[in-house]
Amino acid sequence: MENIERRDIKSLTMAQLKEEMEALGEKPFRAGQLYEWMHVKLAERYEEMTNIPHKLLDRCRERYTYTAFKMIRIQESKLDGTRKYLFMLPDGNTVESVWMRYRHGNSVCISSQVGCRMGCRFCASTLDGLERNLLPSEMLEQIYAITRHTGERVSNVVVMGTGEPLDNFDNLLQFITLLTDENGLHISQRNVTVSTCGIVPRMYQLADRQLQITLALSLHAATDEKRQSLMPVANRYCLHELMEACACYFEKTGRRITFEYSLVKGVNDTTGDAQQLIRLIKGLNCHVNLIPVNPIKERDYIQSERRAVEAFKACLEKNGINATIRREMGRDIDGACGQLRRRHIKETHLCRS
Repeated sequence: MENIERRDIKSLTMAQLKEEMEALGEKPFRAGQLYEWMHVKLAERYEEMTNIPHKLLDRCRERYTYTAFKMIRIQESKLDGTRKYLFMLPDGNTVESVWMRYRHGNSVCISSQVGCRMGCRFCASTLDGLERNLLPSEMLEQIYAITRHTGERVSNVVVMGTGEPLDNFDNLLQFITLLTDENGLHISQRNVTVSTCGIVPRMYQLADRQLQITLALSLHAATDEKRQSLMPVANRYCLHELMEACACYFEKTGRRITFEYSLVKGVNDTTGDAQQLIRLIKGLNCHVNLIPVNPIKERDYIQSERRAVEAFKACLEKNGINATIRREMGRDIDGACGQLRRRHIKETHLCRS
């Protein structure tokens, strides 16, 4: 057989899959059958597709890779039932995802990259740098594998795990298309949140798409100097540029911005810091999500005291800015992004040495 570069079948949209079937001389309805097996029935392998002719499945095996994950480890919180999953990818890399149960439905926080190159000081995900981007299918499979394991529908998806989603822009957009497609899981765009540390050009590109997703900006400081000490990306894009990009996103989508603000004791948690934040974001249609920082042993950041967090929130609200304190989920199970993956890598290296 000729040497054909194998495409990733689970990353194809319905329209792309129909084109593939036509190129193989198959009827268009075969694309619908395959799509349903992958994105509704969540099949882990071709062998499960009982209404597809064996001949077509053989041709699919020859021409397409099929993404499915091996579950390596699950940690379940004794405090709130939150589950953290560690998955092995087909190439041996690992990613982690988190399943959380809320009154309004189940939420999954997924990773968008293997590792991260953004270098944020308080994040374990970035300590070993970026390995590679995840494919759309690899972002989807985190949700699919968790759905298969729990037997419960996921209603909200947060792209806020390991990686910078806007650093994997094209794959992210394809993932959102597949996730929200009426022929698949059909999760509403309004139930999808994408986090960014602030890659300004990509924020404008995302705004141009006019999606109905929530954009969450990792802000964490209200002055350029302080933000630069926490987040290297701040050396490239100043706060003024960021705020203009946020205003553009709201103007083009009608979706308010969420500002993620991790509170670190003695660094960014005083009422003076709150006043600076108010001056920065006043007038923007936004919501502030206050996050008591999750300590990681590789850094010396300490979580703010509860009274400081409450005082910070009260200061914002007195000035007409909506704010919530994020409920801490899975604190007893390597809660911070990247911790479980990093521990697994270390353990694996120790076993081999």
